[in-house]
Amino acid sequence: MSEGWLRRLRAGSVGIASLAGLGIAGMVYLPGATAQQQDSRYAVEQPTAPPAGAANLQSLSEAFASVAETVKPSVVFIKSGRAPEVRDERAPAQPQLPPGFEEFFPRFRAPGPQFQENAGSGFVVSRDGYILTNEHVVNGSDQVTVRLLDRREFEAKVIGTDASTDLAVLKIEAQNLTPAPLGDSDASRVGEWVLAVGNPLGENLTFTVTSGIISAKGRSLALPNVSDRSIQDFIQTDAAINPGNSGGPLVSVRGQVIGVNSAIASRTGFYSGYGFAIPINLARRVMDQLIRTA
Repeated sequence: MSEGWLRRLRAGSVGIASLAGLGIAGMVYLPGATAQQQDSRYAVEQPTAPPAGAANLQSLSEAFASVAETVKPSVVFIKSGRAPEVRDERAPAQPQLPPGFEEFFPRFRAPGPQFQENAGSGFVVSRDGYILTNEHVVNGSDQVTVRLLDRREFEAKVIGTDASTDLAVLKIEAQNLTPAPLGDSDASRVGEWVLAVGNPLGENLTFTVTSGIISAKGRSLALPNVSDRSIQDFIQTDAAINPGNSGGPLVSVRGQVIGVNSAIASRTGFYSGYGFAIPINLARRVMDQLIRTA
């Protein structure tokens, strides 16, 4: 026999001997040892006093959970897009490739009709269907869809946009809406706990809640595609904000919206600890003006 087979046979012999030993041991009654083993294995520890300060942490945890439960029904998932443009029949035709050769010559692929779609967040501000979000979430779109937490979907009308503050107001015709309570961003303080609610990274992570603090106030941040215009009063937070969170609410532990999540500072395009929200006091003034002039 080969050494490999011998090794297996030896292992089998040891296994059989072990099983035999276990069988004999099973016929021997050892009440003391068995009871002791059971006591040590299944002993239930007596409850001890919570560590110092745990009650405060528990209260904070309960506050976070309550705020999330209260605010999430007000948050919406927004899909916006532009229908493909009709191709000009007078334009020169692209060379036709034999089937199967498209991947080797991507520049000659036949341009098929594609719906350019964006995704973002927003939140309900009134029972009659007004929604606040970012301008860049709906910019250039001719179709906007809003999905609520209860999975209902509605076509939304863009009431107005303001590129200089990156704010937009939408309107849906829906019932049983839950508007988010708006707070006072001027009264918020650096170091306060906040929650960010939204739909980071698209449709798979909708209605995500993250926590952090207000890291700074009064930050100036130049907005994309806006020449020599900037908001001088951004709220900076380290609550995790990613693409798709745009337009979602930044909420205090009192359950009030104090900002509209709008931008991040990142070399990779994903969360790196620096998120920025438009103060709700500014957003409310812009929103009221957009609704009045619609």
